[in-house]
Amino acid sequence: MSDANALSWFNRLSIFTVMAFLYLPIAILIVFSFNESRLVTVWGGFSTQWYASALSNAALIDGARVSFTVAAVSATVATLLGLLAALVAVRIRRFRGRRLFLGLLAAPMVMPEVVLGVSMLLMFVTLGIDRGPLTIILAHATFTMCFAAVVLQSRLTELDPSLEEAARDLGCQPATAFLKVAMPNILPALISAWLLSFTLSLDDLVISSFTTGPGASTLPMKIYSQIKFGVTPEINAVSTMILGIVAFGLLVVSVITRRSDQRFPGH
Repeated sequence: MSDANALSWFNRLSIFTVMAFLYLPIAILIVFSFNESRLVTVWGGFSTQWYASALSNAALIDGARVSFTVAAVSATVATLLGLLAALVAVRIRRFRGRRLFLGLLAAPMVMPEVVLGVSMLLMFVTLGIDRGPLTIILAHATFTMCFAAVVLQSRLTELDPSLEEAARDLGCQPATAFLKVAMPNILPALISAWLLSFTLSLDDLVISSFTTGPGASTLPMKIYSQIKFGVTPEINAVSTMILGIVAFGLLVVSVITRRSDQRFPGH
């Protein structure tokens, strides 16, 4: 008698095909980042020279500094604004224009990035704001806020409101009850929203190209400008380091989420 939970050959083949489609290009990128040869398609032996070369490349280092600064600040702003938007969507069920509010909140997720980039550029030019790191931060916060709001809205929907009501009955002010009762429960969602916003900002090229200014080129823009002349193992090394940073962030979120679920089971 066969196990009902066992995977059939078709399911195994489907899983293998999907995983290969998703991760084989990434695996090839990582492997060839350790290629000694300068030709990215010809294996010349194992070497870490391209990591050293990437870490000594002033242009890439400057682009990474701008990208990580912009990503960190814009992710923080997007998470705070996304939290406020999620609170309105979950806690205030009836108000005039609610459907319009929810529609406008989700619109940037399906809107082409080139449209967002052009609209942001026109707004900054109209307002007379000089383009630079600040304009990229504002544009990225606008773009990523909707993603943060979706993550936080999902978590707030699952949160039992009676916990905060009990805290208010015991004398806590609404803000204090939210900070002491709700905030620990939604902390994993806050971290996930921040990390998602950070990753989207770090990855963006289109919106950054429209809203950047002199001395504010992000790392994707630097990589794109270099890749026009051909892919080098140095670019592979930079991409692998970015993958490592994102993977580490995901691991941290996973650990925090697991500990939070253990402390607050069922919420």
